[in-house]
Amino acid sequence: MSALRCLDIRKGYPGHEVLRGLNLEVDAGTTVAIRGASGTGKSTLLHCLGLLDTPDHGSIEIQGQRGDNLGPAARARMRARNLGFVFQAFHLLPDFSVLENIVMAARAAELPLGPATVEANRLLARLGLTGKADRNVTTLSGGERSRVALCRAVINHPAVILADEPTGSLDPATAALVVQELLALARDHQTAVVMVTHDPAIAAQCDREYQLVAGVLA
Repeated sequence: MSALRCLDIRKGYPGHEVLRGLNLEVDAGTTVAIRGASGTGKSTLLHCLGLLDTPDHGSIEIQGQRGDNLGPAARARMRARNLGFVFQAFHLLPDFSVLENIVMAARAAELPLGPATVEANRLLARLGLTGKADRNVTTLSGGERSRVALCRAVINHPAVILADEPTGSLDPATAALVVQELLALARDHQTAVVMVTHDPAIAAQCDREYQLVAGVLA
């Protein structure tokens, strides 16, 4: 069974069709890079795959369960339990500590707080952030914040991680480290990864690479 499968996805806005019958299937543990010129619809695609937006046509399945046609509450539950997100701007909550930001994903999925805290600390140690659990995220460097966002994305062992330019604001050395850890965690947890990136060197590290051209993947 595929971790992620979408068929004939179409999405547009008044006067402009962005996605034109797009198909994608990603197995567990497989990493996929998507590249394309600015404005071709890469973020629109990720929003549809992440059940944050609804396609005009087509279907999206996560682990064999269709998600695009669910009501808001059911979509939110599927998103919390089966999907992890890494954004270029990280979207960490500034009023909370590192640990609180990470376990918030587990609480959204209605998972027990105790085991989530243990897993969060394990991930922090793996990513070189031991001793920073109680720090406010605003005191961290960009590279540290990116690793906290990665911990938050994987804490629930999701079926799929969606990453939108996760290294866009990082220096080359930090970007290489973050991508290395993202791909390693995906392999270890058998998590599928769909990553939008402008960097050909990063895309080359994934199992498959696509170009988004004229609303379809090539």
